[in-house]
Amino acid sequence: MVSAIRWSGAMLLAACLGCVSGSTQQGGTPPGASIPAAPDAACEPVDAAPEAAGMDASGLQGIDKAVTDAIAAGELPGAVVVVARHGKVVYRKAFGMRAVAPAPEAMTVDTIFDIASLSKVVATTPAVMQLAERGAVDLNAPVKRYLPRFAGGGKDAITVRQLLTHYSGLRPDFDLSVEWSGYDAAIGELYKEKVVAEPGRKFAYSDLNFIALAEIVRVVSGQRLDAYAEEHIFAPLGMDETAFTPPAAWRDRTAPTEPRKNTLKYLKGKSTLPEYDAILRGDVHDATTWRMDGVSGHAGVFSTARDLTLYAQALLDRGAFCRDCGGARVDGRLMSEASFAAMTSPQSPAGAAQVRGYGWDIASTYASPRGNLPEGGFGHTGFTGTSIWIHPPSDSFIIILSNRVHPAGGKNINRLRSAVANAVAAAMR
Repeated sequence: MVSAIRWSGAMLLAACLGCVSGSTQQGGTPPGASIPAAPDAACEPVDAAPEAAGMDASGLQGIDKAVTDAIAAGELPGAVVVVARHGKVVYRKAFGMRAVAPAPEAMTVDTIFDIASLSKVVATTPAVMQLAERGAVDLNAPVKRYLPRFAGGGKDAITVRQLLTHYSGLRPDFDLSVEWSGYDAAIGELYKEKVVAEPGRKFAYSDLNFIALAEIVRVVSGQRLDAYAEEHIFAPLGMDETAFTPPAAWRDRTAPTEPRKNTLKYLKGKSTLPEYDAILRGDVHDATTWRMDGVSGHAGVFSTARDLTLYAQALLDRGAFCRDCGGARVDGRLMSEASFAAMTSPQSPAGAAQVRGYGWDIASTYASPRGNLPEGGFGHTGFTGTSIWIHPPSDSFIIILSNRVHPAGGKNINRLRSAVANAVAAAMR
């Protein structure tokens, strides 16, 4: 077990906060030691005219029509959309309503969203890649090397890579008609699972894969995923309003979703308790993560458009980022450029129709946020109505955040995701 992981971003945060000490972390270097330079990284993208980033402002107006049409069609109550290129935010806008029940509230650009499955690529995937880069995790090793009880039922041959690419052969999720409660109980249920397909043969998007990956992070690093992500990902990047189990102080600015009784039904769970009739606000929407005390590898993160802009920009800069520390620029790295390249290039079995990187979607049936953007990008979606698509060839990214499940389930917004991407593609010079 590795009790602490050396990471330049964590040292960067310590330097910015002025809390450098003379101690040395196990397997690392003294805090405050030299940080690998990242001269190509952009600091927080600033708002700029579209023309300053090679974009046509009139073309971006297609986003307004796509979102307002979707709201009018009842597909979602509201949304926040951000488009950035060349380190500049060329489009940042809130639409519609943050809440329609029990009382109406207008959407704002600083709304905090339950980002659902974006948690897979904002927290779990970078955590695994950092541990792999440190040598603490071998992506080609069987999962049971790190989780010895992950055995039997056809699971022995499943590798970490297959969890990351959704070729493990595990079913999509737990059946919540089975009663259990708590993080440890969920891991116990995971160990009981049997494969439904031969590992490495068939693509099946599965939350169980990322529940297993989060447990690997916990066992190897000694930190539960929420603590690991805060220390090694969110805080160094300056993602100050991103967290699992968000504090009560964030509640008023958080987009509500739907009642707990609804979320349980998605996975055959049942409840007759009257308190589960209330609309969720600040509590995780995903019912499996809720049963796991709010922390899981597949869901549970809450965030804002601004914080996800910081994260997306770091990935556009191939894992590098910078911070303004008292007026001085200090550079750091989320991961090495080689790790970033591996994470965002095809890692599915050769010839597979569903092409995935490590965690990220590249070209699969889940790639609606790509729209007509050319190949070379990667992204992910979230059940609550969130998505990110990052396109290194054009040095751009698109973030769509919504609570499309509010107030009672919502509709499919894949058409909207594609329409927004198409408007961005058309606006590029």
